[in-house]
Amino acid sequence: MARPATTEGRITREDLQAAYTQVLGEGEATVRAATPQALAAAGAVALTLVTLAFLAGRRRGRSRSAVVEIRRL
Repeated sequence: MARPATTEGRITREDLQAAYTQVLGEGEATVRAATPQALAAAGAVALTLVTLAFLAGRRRGRSRSAVVEIRRL
């Protein structure tokens, strides 16, 4: 925790700004550390969804396609 720089017990604007920048700095470091993992997870989910959509469409296409035989007389 940030301690006030003054000894009078009064909190100044500089004290508040210092504490605010410290908290924001910690948050930004956490976001930067978690970004690669989040991107990898999002990519895996997207790949899974595309694969499932492809397989579902392929299966539906097989069941709806007709077999046509042409015979010459």
